[in-house]
Amino acid sequence: MSIDAIAESAADSMTEAEMRDLLTSEGVGTLAFATDDLPYLLPVSFGYDGESTLYFVFLLFGAESRKETLANEPEHARFLTYRAESMYDWRSVSLAGPIEVVPEDEWDELRGAMANAWHSNMFSAAHPTRGVAGYQLAIEEWTGIKHQDLGKKADS
Repeated sequence: MSIDAIAESAADSMTEAEMRDLLTSEGVGTLAFATDDLPYLLPVSFGYDGESTLYFVFLLFGAESRKETLANEPEHARFLTYRAESMYDWRSVSLAGPIEVVPEDEWDELRGAMANAWHSNMFSAAHPTRGVAGYQLAIEEWTGIKHQDLGKKADS
């Protein structure tokens, strides 16, 4: 691949509408928490309210889980979702913001947003010892990048 071809294939920024579309359609991503040594990365199903909030539901096993502890401690978390059609056609959205527990009396919003979430069979097969907890991430920072095959760009 020539230098010109590499330069032409550079990733582009996504528009806000493109980022919202990806968040609405994907339903699974990676939630990251800062720790003293290495970041703690957690694959999660998520819901998006279409505006400015992501929702997560954690199954609670044992006395306390690391994800629950970390979700209750930080002021902020980072989240990433992506879609890769091929190595030349992909898009990703990275978000950051404060994360907090969703009170039980506000779960209607969480349930509505979780309609687009990917649901593992773990949710139906698991018997959490302490139930479930809902969390919301208020989106303060949005970054979206995409790359589309040059042949597809020319056809668009």
